[in-house]
Amino acid sequence: MVILPTFLLYIFRIHWFVCPSMAQVLQKGVGDDLRKLTFMTSVLTPVFGIQGCRVTRCGYTGEDGVEVKQYIMVSTKILSSSTISVPSGDVVSLTEKLLADSEVKLAGLGARDSLRLEAGLCLYGNDIDETTTPVEASLVWTIGKRRRQAQDFPGADIIVPQIKAKTQRKRVGLISNGPPVRQHTPILSSDGRVIGEVTSGCPSPCLKQNVAMGYVEAGFSKVGTSIQVEVRKKAVPAVVSKMPFVPTKYYMGQ
Repeated sequence: MVILPTFLLYIFRIHWFVCPSMAQVLQKGVGDDLRKLTFMTSVLTPVFGIQGCRVTRCGYTGEDGVEVKQYIMVSTKILSSSTISVPSGDVVSLTEKLLADSEVKLAGLGARDSLRLEAGLCLYGNDIDETTTPVEASLVWTIGKRRRQAQDFPGADIIVPQIKAKTQRKRVGLISNGPPVRQHTPILSSDGRVIGEVTSGCPSPCLKQNVAMGYVEAGFSKVGTSIQVEVRKKAVPAVVSKMPFVPTKYYMGQ
């Protein structure tokens, strides 16, 4: 089944599809061969007869998915619909054509949030912000080798030494049972000392357990470490877990 989040349809003029059958559904209305469209690549193509759509194979869920964004032409330049609105008639028309397929269903923000958390993906404002470094957030892979050597990026004077040494805190995944863990939940050591805080959490539909991510003192960041989370003033057992919690299914080609 293809998930089509409603919050994207009318705010950003973006259609977002995720699920294993996404490519088969979208291929019916796209001339380009989607088998050649691999993860994080895009193509400008008509979609179900609607001109000026950019299809990008990406997403924020860990599933194989695409974003279909409509553009308008001004002279020889293509301007994003995030800055110039697309006539709403095109958005409604495309939505109706997609929903005509029995595989396509609408979904809301909560569904997307549980999927992105199962995939271990950060939400800006929750899991990362202007006070977080890539080292603390376990996102060092986003900084290329050349940039590390040149140290020519904002924050390099703080980040590069952290890469070479150690940080005081680390972003980790957590799995627990019992009451679900939410943002701002205190993370405790086995003896009850506060060692961090949860930044995102929810019940996992796939794992049938509670999953969360948050920051803990570096000494407690090893996968398999037993800790506790404070839910409704009660200590609940939890364990530091590897992320993603659910394996990702990005399409890298046949």
